[in-house]
Amino acid sequence: MSSAMKTSPDTTKRIRLTREQRLSQLIDVAWKLVREEGTDVLTLPRLAEEAAVAKPVVYDHFGTRNGLLAALYQDFDGRQTVVMDAAIAESAPTLEATARTIASSYVDCVLTQGREIPGVLAALAGSPELAAVKRAYRLLYIDKCRTVLEPFTGADGIAQAGFWAMLGAADGLSEAAATAEITAEEAKDELYETIAAMVERSRR
Repeated sequence: MSSAMKTSPDTTKRIRLTREQRLSQLIDVAWKLVREEGTDVLTLPRLAEEAAVAKPVVYDHFGTRNGLLAALYQDFDGRQTVVMDAAIAESAPTLEATARTIASSYVDCVLTQGREIPGVLAALAGSPELAAVKRAYRLLYIDKCRTVLEPFTGADGIAQAGFWAMLGAADGLSEAAATAEITAEEAKDELYETIAAMVERSRR
């Protein structure tokens, strides 16, 4: 038998992933790269190398580096939503329980992702296209928070500015906890106070 007709061991052992499975694998490898080497090294060719796939596979999934960064943020946002929804469903229907759940789920999600997410967020801010992606997901998060806090607010509800202030506090506190400037509990407690005060102002 000629060498051209032989099947290499690598070929026989290779497992063919579905498109969804391949996307999940690439996202996992991308997060690993960011965690270990930082956002600057995250390019599509490098991701292909680390994931041991052909470059066209990576380009087919993400198109551009911006597309990859947007996908990472979408992955982060999706997990954040799942964590928050599950926690809200199990919390008591009180302002304190709801506000603490929002605060805890936000901080916990950032800490679970570790130091990678600040780098991705910084990269998002550096591109108008990616900033628009980030803003769209943040508006969805604000709508979710508005809905779960609505039973405790005044007749006019919470002003949009209040939610943006809450998000600014959430980002700053979570990043400080991720870099050990403060503890996770300190971050959660301070964010809870911010949310509770925001609701209290809406009642005046």
